[in-house]
Amino acid sequence: MSLRLDRVGRTVAGEIWLEDVSLQLAPGSLNVLLGPTLSGKTSLMRLMAGLDRPTRGKVLLDDQDIHEIPLQRRSVAMVYQQFINYPSFTVFDNIASPLRRQGLGRAEVDRRVRETAAMLHIDGLLDRLPAELSGGQQQRCAIARALVKQARLLLLDEPLVNLDYKLREELREELQSLFAARDAIVVYATTEPAEALIMGGDVVVLSEGRMLQHGRTIDVYRHPASAEVARNFSDPPMNMIDGRVDDGVAVLGAAIHVPLTHHLRGLPPGRYQFGVRAGHLSIERRTGHDVAVPGEVELAEISGSETFVHVHHSGVSWVVQQAGVHTYALGEPVRIHIDPARLYAFGEDGALRAAPERSG
Repeated sequence: MSLRLDRVGRTVAGEIWLEDVSLQLAPGSLNVLLGPTLSGKTSLMRLMAGLDRPTRGKVLLDDQDIHEIPLQRRSVAMVYQQFINYPSFTVFDNIASPLRRQGLGRAEVDRRVRETAAMLHIDGLLDRLPAELSGGQQQRCAIARALVKQARLLLLDEPLVNLDYKLREELREELQSLFAARDAIVVYATTEPAEALIMGGDVVVLSEGRMLQHGRTIDVYRHPASAEVARNFSDPPMNMIDGRVDDGVAVLGAAIHVPLTHHLRGLPPGRYQFGVRAGHLSIERRTGHDVAVPGEVELAEISGSETFVHVHHSGVSWVVQQAGVHTYALGEPVRIHIDPARLYAFGEDGALRAAPERSG
């Protein structure tokens, strides 16, 4: 099966939900939809599944309009972020329900249900009702019901968002193995850049119903086509500062002078927007080429084994991601260290002009 979206758009009550999206997804591919809430991920998935009709353009399964294919022949399965299970059905019956609708025999239904349940480690829960399961077990049941169909198009709309961190990490690894063993087109939606990177495959970056960039996930991360993509594909969002290039030097903000070395060397004079990810800034000097920027601490957020330090400098707020737990007083003077080799440069139109040679 191939899936093609040809200049698809959707307008609801005069409001544009999706605009001019074109995609070609191949069998066996993993495709991540990345974007914030209301960026169009769910709307796009519903069009892919044929649940909604596009206002413009076409959704084609094997070059046939999806709405011309009877529902039972579409070979599509979808998993939502909510734990959607039939409350009066046991886990076995929940997983078996799509197979019974297909009219499969009892022995085949039993074999496939138990095989799929075992892959998701819920084979010992088949006699329980959903209310007797934990949140993670309920979501495994919902995922098993989608997988057991062996659909050729599998859509997962933020399926792990309601689980705790440990469960999300565990189930994400299991899903990657399951996807790799199938020849289906998998489309996986997330709001989290880190999850997109972990899942790998290809990524579609969405914002306000528009497709900003599509390509191999790691390539899009390293070479965002625009400042908007860079902000969306960084967590926290990429630090941005206006600047200019003049006389062989980049001037960031009012007076941060950065030499044009490495990938920045070829930038012609003009106005730019420079960007750097939070993890590529530091409070301590890392290299002999670092440029030090004085500032004051606005906030220090401790998140597990990392600390996000918000620093103010000449009207610009920077976020520095530090490994470990650190405490800073409000207003405490610090120095941010910028490695010029980590800087991105975007033109006045927002398009990428220069990307770091090492940007992991």
